[in-house]
Amino acid sequence: MADRRRPRWGFVLLGVLLLALVIWAVFATHKPAKAAKAPVVAVTAAKVAVQDVPIAVSAIGAAKAWQSDLINTQVNGMLTFVAPEGADIAAGGVVAEINSAPYAAVLSQAQGALKRDQALLEGARVDLARYQTLAKQDSLATQQVDDQAALVKQDEGAVALDKGAVEAAQVNVNFCRITSPVSGRVGVRLVDPGNIVLTTTTTGIVSVNQITPIAVTFTVPQGDFQRLSDVSNGFTRPLTTQALSQETGADLGSGELSIADNHVDSSTGTVEMKARFANQPKRLWPGQFVNVRLVLQTLPHATTIPAAAVNQGPNGPFAYVIGADGKVTARPITIQTSQDALAVIKTGLQPGETVVTDGQLSLKPGLAVKVRQPTAAKKPAA
Repeated sequence: MADRRRPRWGFVLLGVLLLALVIWAVFATHKPAKAAKAPVVAVTAAKVAVQDVPIAVSAIGAAKAWQSDLINTQVNGMLTFVAPEGADIAAGGVVAEINSAPYAAVLSQAQGALKRDQALLEGARVDLARYQTLAKQDSLATQQVDDQAALVKQDEGAVALDKGAVEAAQVNVNFCRITSPVSGRVGVRLVDPGNIVLTTTTTGIVSVNQITPIAVTFTVPQGDFQRLSDVSNGFTRPLTTQALSQETGADLGSGELSIADNHVDSSTGTVEMKARFANQPKRLWPGQFVNVRLVLQTLPHATTIPAAAVNQGPNGPFAYVIGADGKVTARPITIQTSQDALAVIKTGLQPGETVVTDGQLSLKPGLAVKVRQPTAAKKPAA
């Protein structure tokens, strides 16, 4: 029985030995895989710069005529003339005329009545002086002198009444010639010559808008209003105001802000502001919407980075800084203020350092990066 077991154990040992040889051969010929190399992330970057940063308040505004006058008639009659549409007119220039013939006739009648009553008054005064002389000589009754004195006063009243009638008639004649109260631009006429205009009509004949200077009105939140008030010393010092085109961003001119409304709109929490623009090139037009920018102060030699380089983490804002070895580190930063596309850095960065502005989502501290040039915007096809 013992002799039969020995060959079996021999086969088992031989099999184990062969298995060990196979395993050794496999591991001896298989080289360990090299550790995977960390990928290089392509990013765009910018240098930390030092520059003067203007701190400004921005708002959406609308241009409006500094003065706008709707011309109405103060007498009834036929309209004979209206100033050309779109013409520039000076203050005092004729903007419309009413047929003055009926009113001139009334004026002539009043002037005639005045001359008649003035002659009667002069005659009554001469008679009064004669009667007074005779009364002193006891040649005339006192009653007759008193009656003549009363007649003089009556004639004086008639003359005063006639003068009032002349002045009223003259006023109506003057009203037939309507002059512009301001220098401005004539709008599209609302009534054509030949039509009868009435004093009860309120729709107007034509409008005149003063556009040099012109006003730009806008609203600011009450928080910005307080800042504007502080900087301008209660709006006693004008603030430079810039108007920009909403379509192209082009500069449409600079003006001065010195007028603020006398209350805060409780429904919106805003205050209406009004700036005056000289508008000599006439680039602003009544009703035109513009972007308004007011510079409050300028921070000199401020440390700045593009606003796109600022990231928000659980511990506050930070920026990815590219080191000399091409690897990034997450640097906590303190932001003093932001203006347009710039962030003013109070602490955390030094001028000349390089920060990542695009590609941060693929980054983590210690990764190597490759700075690529930002993609230029394609020009629109002609």
